[in-house]
Order: sequence, then structure tokens, then C-alpha cells
Amino acid sequence: MSAPDQAKQPIRIAVVGLGWMGQAHSRSYRRIPMLWSDRAYDPVLAVCADTTEERRTAAIDDFGFETAVADWREIMDRSDVDVVVCTAPNMLHEDICVAAAETGKHVFCEKPVGGKPEQTVRVEKACRDAGVVTGVGYNYRFAPLVQYLKGLVEQGALGEITNYRGRFFSMYGSDPMGLLSWRFEVDQAGYGVSTDILSHSMDLAHMLVGPISRVMGLQKTFITERPLPKQGGTHYDRGEPGDPTGPVTNEDYFAAMVEFENGAIGNFETSRSIIGPESQNAFDIYGTKGAANWNLETMNEMGLFLVEDETSRGYTTVRGGDRYPYHGAFVPGDANSIGFEDLVAIEDYEYLNAVVTGGKHSASFAEAVDFVSVQDALLRSTETGQWEDVVSLRLD
Repeated sequence: MSAPDQAKQPIRIAVVGLGWMGQAHSRSYRRIPMLWSDRAYDPVLAVCADTTEERRTAAIDDFGFETAVADWREIMDRSDVDVVVCTAPNMLHEDICVAAAETGKHVFCEKPVGGKPEQTVRVEKACRDAGVVTGVGYNYRFAPLVQYLKGLVEQGALGEITNYRGRFFSMYGSDPMGLLSWRFEVDQAGYGVSTDILSHSMDLAHMLVGPISRVMGLQKTFITERPLPKQGGTHYDRGEPGDPTGPVTNEDYFAAMVEFENGAIGNFETSRSIIGPESQNAFDIYGTKGAANWNLETMNEMGLFLVEDETSRGYTTVRGGDRYPYHGAFVPGDANSIGFEDLVAIEDYEYLNAVVTGGKHSASFAEAVDFVSVQDALLRSTETGQWEDVVSLRLD
């Protein structure tokens, strides 16, 4: 642990977009010094960019930013910003991230870095060419029990992985009166759930099982019209019957069958309009020596079955605690729960560690390209109705 009086490197941060995730990251940067005393840096909230005056005021008064601006382009001219965090709508990601990289700023962007695969690919290339450290917001991979499971898989405790089932079911778009926010429009969000939440589900599979070689996909939009926002509004806000409506232009549901490069077979389902699951980012992983399951809705528990454990022939419930990665930074002991924004704090802590050391952060924009290469094959499959090979979209 570093000595209390040892100077820590300041990392000056700009956040673009103070919506839900912009606020979550901003809180996380402020929490990092309180959670990890042995860090080598101190985050500084330098500037926030948001088009809404109310949010700019909150950025300074409530979150502690030094200043706030309406136009994100003003950030790019500043020499006193080290990291740009992009939490703006998806179709703005490319312009913001590329501009930041071209001025030598490190770039963290919420998933999946662009609304369409070709945008993600261009952003990754620009940031790689600029030599900046990148990070993408796949925060669920940092859940302590998921990290523990990753170690078990790497050690061979589950044997050879044979099957994987991933799903992300969310009710955020289940109400037909939910506003037509940017998430439901292809020109602002890009694709729908295949971009928004399937990316999370497949990132976990990539981390736990490995690359995917071929896929077959199916998509559908169940709610085709939504009330128009009156003044701003998010996908959690609600209109009223009789309000003017507009068309939903991206998909509510996506399913996929996949084959991994190692021969394992998998299937995925994602929906934003389903009734019942509130935020069920979940997976089941099966191997020749064991199996495990995890669900975000009960993220502090994991089901684990090991063939060699002769004391039980069923799943054992493993509860989170300070014996597992990161958990002890938040609470001591066993079965004391942590939450969603704690995963964001872990993610931000690890990303800034990479910025200080010049190392690679996982997940980086390279992992973002891994996902959109699969997404591209899935989208082709929905057109052809056939299995499609996954071809890396990475630009040389």
C-alpha cells in the first residue's frame, strides 16, 4: 500500500453526456479514492459536456465538475484533459471518440462504441493508430463472482466447455406508452437490442468461452409505435394514450444460435419488451467436469456444480464475499451484497489503472470489435435465413 503522503498522479477526466451512465461513471470516479487507497492516481472531474442546461448545472453543483460546456467539441481543444468518457447516444460515439483520440486523449466509451458495426470498427482503428488506451463499458464482466468463475474456467475446474446459454431480458421497453427515446430510433441508437444488451451477453461469453465462429440469427420488433417525447425524456419515461406517436425503427428482440471456435455450442436471447424479467442478464455454462449459472438480478449469488464434489450431486449456491475479486473494497465478510454501480466503479478503477501504466484494459475497443464482428454475421443471417461465418471486421 502506498504511503499516505505519497503524491498520486492526477487524471483529469471529461464526461460527455450526463445521463444515467454519465452520472454513474461520474459518481464512480469520485468514489475510487474512498475504495482503493493503494491506487497510483487521483481522478479529477475536469469538465462535463451536455446539451441540457439543467444537467450542466448539476455537473458542477452536485457532481463536483470544475466546469461544464454545451458543446463537446470544446473539450477537444483543452490540453488539461487526459481522458474522455463518452456516454452520449450511440450514433454520436464515433465523432466524439475519434476527435478525442486525434488530440491524444485516452478514450472510454459506453458499449458498444457506435450504433452500427462499421462505426465501432472505425473508432477502434482511429484509437489504435493514435496509441491511446481504450475501454468499453462491459461492466458486468467485473462482477466478483463472474471473475471468480473466469478463474475456475481457466484452471479447468469445469473441464472442456461444451454448452453456453446467454440471455438478457429487460422490461425497459415493455410498456407501449414508454417514450420514443433515442434508443428506439436507428438514426440515433443504431440497431436495437442486438446493439444495446446482446452486446453485454456475448461479451461475457467471449470472456468465459472464447471466440464465436458461426451464427444464425432472428429478430423482431413487437412495439412498432411509441409516444413522442415532449421535452427530452428517456426510455424509462411514459407518455399518455392519445399522445402523438412515431415509429420504432430498430428491433425489440434478437435470438442467436452460435458455434464457438473451440467447438462449444451456444444460444442467446435478448428482449427489451418482454414481461416478467426486470434486468435478467444471465448465463449458464456447462463443461465436462462441472457447470455454473449467474444472473444479474441476483448478482451476489452463483450456482456451481462440480462433478468431483462428491458431497453434493446438485448445484451449490456460492454467495459473494470479500474472498472474491474486488468485493472487499465495498463490504467485508460473506453474503454482504454489492450493486450495479459498484461494478461501474470497479470498471473505472481498472481502466484508469491501465491509463497510468500504459497497459491494455479489458474490455478495450478490440473486444468491442470482437462483438460487432459477431453482430455483423447475425444481421447477415437474418437476411439470408442461413448460418453465417463470423469474419473479423478489424481494420489493418
